[in-house]
Formats: sequence, structure tokens, C-alpha cells
Amino acid sequence: MSPLNGNISEQTLEMKGYRRGRLELLQARLGLLRGKDKVLMTMYLVNGNSFRQIARLRGVSETSIARRIYQLAERLTEGEFLSCLRNRDKLSQRQMAVARDYFLTGLSIKQIAGKRSMSFYTVRKVLFSIRNVIKELESVSSSC
Repeated sequence: MSPLNGNISEQTLEMKGYRRGRLELLQARLGLLRGKDKVLMTMYLVNGNSFRQIARLRGVSETSIARRIYQLAERLTEGEFLSCLRNRDKLSQRQMAVARDYFLTGLSIKQIAGKRSMSFYTVRKVLFSIRNVIKELESVSSSC
């Protein structure tokens, strides 16, 4: 029996497989998100709403929706927050909260300071310590 789409290149099939895998990964990690970001990604990934539909509901431009979805997808698949999750036993609850706000949600240091009732300097210091823990653990795992 001949294949249904004999003219589809191997590269196209690989790209489809990559996208399908990435979509499944994003759907599996939706639980990491909270609030509006979770609703936004659920509308896009699970319900299949278009950027235009979501933009009309939220009252913002399609570009804003597309940019936010792209940023969240990148942060959910690759990023420092995932390293924090893998090593959460080495981080305090406060450090994990700051890591979520900064690496996953994308809040600025100033916004985190206001949200967490911390000083700008303290948030910066916590982020510095988080990065040091991650670097130390990655260097230990790469040397093994």
C-alpha cells in the first residue's frame, strides 16, 4: 500500500513531530501557570481559540496576545524556572515564589518587590542566590 502523502518531505514530518511534542509538553505544564496566564494558555492550547478571538475577549490587540503566548511557551519549555523546579529542595519557599514571579510570569524586580513586600535590593539578592544555586547544581551534574 502506498503512503497517503507521498510528496511530504522527511523534514516536514520531523517538524510536525517536533510541534506535536512541544504542544503535548505545554499542555502537561499548564498546571505551573496561575491566573490570567493559565486561562490564556488554556484558551489557546486546549480550546483552540485563535489570537483574534482571545484578543476580542480580553480587549487587547492580537499582537499582544501572540507575544504573551510565545513568551509563556518559551518559559514553560526552556528556562530557569524549570531548573528551579528540578532543584526545589535546595530553594526556600520564598526563593521559589520569587523564581516563579521572575522566570515564569516575567515580572520585573520592582513589581516583585511590591507584590512580595520586599525591597528591590532583597529581590535582587534572592535572584542572585537562586542563579548561584542553579549554576552550582548544573556544574555538579555536568561533571558526573
